[in-house]
This record gives sequence, structure tokens and C-alpha cells, in this order.
Amino acid sequence: MTGTQLIGSKDSVESGNTFKAFNPATGETLEPPFHEATESEVDAAMSLAAEAAPVLRSSSGERLGQLCDTIADALDTVKPKLLARCALETGYPEARLNGEFARTVGQMRAFAAIAREGAWRQPRIDHGDPARQPLPKPDVRSLLVPLGPVAVFGASNFPLALPAAGGDTASALAAGCPVVVKGHPSHPGTCEIAARAIAAAVAECGFPEGTFSMVQGVSNAVGIALTRHPKTAAVGFTGSLRGGRALFDLAAARPTPIPVYAEMGSVNPQFVLDAKLAADPEGFAAALYGSATLGNGQFCTNPGLVFVPEGRGCDAFLARYRGLVEGASPAPMLNLGIQSGFEEGLGKLEHLPGVVLTRGPASGEGFTAGPALVAMNLETFEAHRHTVEEEVFGPSTVVVTCPDSADFPRVAAGFPGQLAGSVHGTAEDLAQGRDLIDTLARFAGRVCVNGFPTGIEICHAMHHGGLYPAATDAHHTSIGLGAIARWGRPVSYQDLPDHLLPDALKEANPLHLVRLVDGELRR
Repeated sequence: MTGTQLIGSKDSVESGNTFKAFNPATGETLEPPFHEATESEVDAAMSLAAEAAPVLRSSSGERLGQLCDTIADALDTVKPKLLARCALETGYPEARLNGEFARTVGQMRAFAAIAREGAWRQPRIDHGDPARQPLPKPDVRSLLVPLGPVAVFGASNFPLALPAAGGDTASALAAGCPVVVKGHPSHPGTCEIAARAIAAAVAECGFPEGTFSMVQGVSNAVGIALTRHPKTAAVGFTGSLRGGRALFDLAAARPTPIPVYAEMGSVNPQFVLDAKLAADPEGFAAALYGSATLGNGQFCTNPGLVFVPEGRGCDAFLARYRGLVEGASPAPMLNLGIQSGFEEGLGKLEHLPGVVLTRGPASGEGFTAGPALVAMNLETFEAHRHTVEEEVFGPSTVVVTCPDSADFPRVAAGFPGQLAGSVHGTAEDLAQGRDLIDTLARFAGRVCVNGFPTGIEICHAMHHGGLYPAATDAHHTSIGLGAIARWGRPVSYQDLPDHLLPDALKEANPLHLVRLVDGELRR
């Protein structure tokens, strides 16, 4: 590691301003120092990306797939060094790191296959009819074409699967878009190791060096410069509502506005029906606790707000959950800001009338925090709903006890956009739960039954998004194979000779794609 910017294949240092990563388990600073990117370095990275864009735009899906597979191979090569540094910068245990690395490499290879297959470009053909009356029908064909250079903002909670080599980077490169990553200041060393592996793969595959760059910075200035740069065609972001909205507003205020695909978290409400809670209250408490404390609660899909009926099993459920919280050991938060925000959020809830807060033992080492249970009744929730619905990022869960599960559809109808929501019930419960499930689908990007939203499958059907404020664009997903569609825009070609059409739209279908032809899906 050098702590420098990686502008294409070259290191760059223009600023004497530096910052260091911290070990969140101990609070100790880590070497080396990392240099803050300057506006001219951001300009160099974006300008280089713009030069590479035509090459990527004209590259075949096979070649783009080869690039993604080569990146996956390069990441495998640096795995020991990458995971060792990541452990220092996050405090994550070995099992978590190995699992996230497998997801990172797996999704890179999955997007390689998507690039080769090509159907993500949504080719559509409507044949012309010159004999149609009263006017001839033109031949019209369309597909998605790459947007151009994409600025990707790394997230703190998934240092491997979201930042430098993460899903935004993988999907953008597979779509034929150059990428400039802003490394996350909580794990800049992890980002640099991954970025250098990507740059080596770019060179090995013979793509222009502007295909990938990475800049670092702890200040907002670097992100502002990336978003405002005239060569930036789109932004991918995972993080807080405040951060995502700030980038969205910056992008909208540009002379030429650009899309910002920001995923910004939510409380992911859970509704537990009567028979389900009564059948095994302690078992459900243990399952909920396991989801809420996974990764020390630092998941955007954390089940942060749970509604339970006050009938049979409620007391046993709460007693079991409190016991788990009180017996827990503190674990590292990712950085001081997240730890401070967690304590501040709990403080707001603790002082609401009628709230009972249960905390585990505290620790003075590093940026650590233990789990928390915030219990209140429905009356308190409804009187202070705006406060309770704010995400407390970390291992906390708010449990709202309700007189009856018949209140659930009315309560659910008041939620703003969420990434996910769940209904838990027996077969008997769920037979009466259609209205509640339909209500969740009105605001959530993903609806689960008898499952918690933590853990996101990387597949074609996955949608990780939702109505604002969960995301800035409810139509697109930030995780899953559909994420590639964010980086394309539709173009129609009218009455072009066959030899001038993109291969995906030629009559003979040389790429063997599934296409919508005259309203019918055909290969």
C-alpha cells in the first residue's frame, strides 16, 4: 500500500493532507497515511474514464465478461493480504470476511456471465410494414447502451462486497461503463489492495487504463468533485440518508443533471402474527436476535422495528430477548461516527415516555457497542412515530407491543419507503394475512414471509431498493443481477440498414439473445 490515488495505472500524490484508518476493536491508528485527493486528481481520473468510455461502449459482451472474470481471478490472488488488512480496518471475524469475499468474487463472476449473455440490454424489434395504410410502419429497434463514466462511493459496512470491487463496480464494468471509485475512509487500505488488483486485470485484458481508477479522501470535497464533474454520467452510492440525499441534490443542481442511484437504509418493519408468537416465543426471540446482531447490527436490512401482539407468548418473547441482550459481549462498530450515531439514536428513543431500554455490558475499548432492546407500546409509537421510524444503525431493535394484530395493516399503511419488510405467521395466520402483505408491498422493495431481511441473495429476481427515503430510485436495485440495468439508457434505431445495427439488433441475431420481436419473446 502506498496511500496514493490510483489514476488509471499510475499513482498520484498532489496533496499533503493525509488521514489514517483505525482499528475499531482497539481504537489504534493504522499505517500508512492516505493522501486526500485533490480536485485536479478527480479531474484526471474522470477525464481518463471519459477517454476509455468509447472503447468499453463498443466492446462485446464476451470481452467485458472476460474483464470481470479476470478481476475475480486477481482478487483471488490477493485474498490473504486483502483479508488481513480488512480484519484490521473492520474488526470483522474471519468467518464474516471469508463469506463476504466469496460474495464479492461470486458477484463479479455472475456479472461476467450477464455481460456475455447480453439480455440485460433488453433488445426489442418491431418490424416495419411499408404497405401499411394509411401510413407505412417504420422498422424500429431498441436496446440499452452504456451511460458512460460512473462514480462509485464505497460503503462502510461491506468493505469487500460494496466498495472498490463491489456490486456497483462489477455491474458498471459489465455494462461497459468505466468506473471511478471513491474509497471509504474507514477502510482505505482494503480499498487500495482491491483497486490495484482491478487495475492489473484491466491491463491484462488490454482495456484502456481509464477503465478503472480510485481516489481517496475523508472530506466531502472529493465526493462533491466526483458528482459535479462534467464527465460523470451516473453515481452509485450506499450509505446514510443524509449522504445519499446530498449527492442526489448535487447531481440535480448540475447544468446537466445525472442519475444518483443511492440506497440509504431503513428500519425494515417486522410484523409477528398471533399464532406464530404463541407457538414458540423464545425461539422467535433467538432468531430475531441473531438477525438484529448479525455484523453487530451494521446492515441496512437490520430488522429494526418489530410489532408483536400483547397476547400469548409476548411476555416470554420479551424476557428471552432481554436475557440475550444482557448476556451479550460488546463488538466493534466500524468507526467512531457510527458508534456515536448509534448512541445518539438510542438516546432519542430512551427518553420517550413509557420506553424500557435494555442494554448489555459496556466496553471502553475501541469503537465498540453492545446490543439494545427498546420496548414500547403502540400508543407511544403512534405518538412519536416520526422519531421511532428513524434508523438507528447498529445492533438495536425496537419492539412495539400492540393490543391486537388487527392493528397491523393500519400501522403498516403509514410507513414511508423501506428496503424490506416481513410478516411472520403460521399457515393459519397467513391465511388471514393477505391485506398486511399487500400493504407492505406498497412501500417496501422486498417482502419476506417467515424470514428476516438480513442476507441478500445475489440473483436475477432480487430487488434491493424501495420508495424514498429507502432509495432515490425505486425502479432499480443496488444488489442482485438486475443492478446492471442502472448503467444503461434506451436508444431506438429507426429504419437502419441491417449492417449498421448493433449486433444485438441484427436480423440474424448473431449473439443468440432472447429478444422481444413484434411483441413476442424469441431467441
